[in-house]
Amino acid sequence: MISCEGAVPSKTNRKNYKPMKRFRLILLSLSLTALFTTSCTKDETQPSFDESLIIGKWKSGTLFERYDADQSGATWDTADDVTEPEAQEFTWTITKDQLEQIHIIVNGGLVPKRYTITDLTETTMKYEDDFGVTKSFSKQ
Repeated sequence: MISCEGAVPSKTNRKNYKPMKRFRLILLSLSLTALFTTSCTKDETQPSFDESLIIGKWKSGTLFERYDADQSGATWDTADDVTEPEAQEFTWTITKDQLEQIHIIVNGGLVPKRYTITDLTETTMKYEDDFGVTKSFSKQ
């Protein structure tokens, strides 16, 4: 004969069984909540750059970019026979590692360009566009 002793809690054990089961469910719920609410976000891992370091004139080959303290700037390429007085004007902002230039077109249009800054010091700047093209500049 097979004994089923202990398979079904006795009447005295049933009183202790329900609160213990409830305690385990509450503990499991709290553990899962803690697990899913404490995670790294992209904001915590993104580097941040001091925007005062970008102020000035930068050169990458024949490409020049100028960043002014009032968050305006200009870009020109001497290979295209364009000089600084004829430069394409833009406004700029830096948020964490994101550089945004909004180019001001002569006919009144605005063209946004976004880059991820990978290096910014007093003398060097590197950024990457959405296509993975990296540009390296030195301060003039």
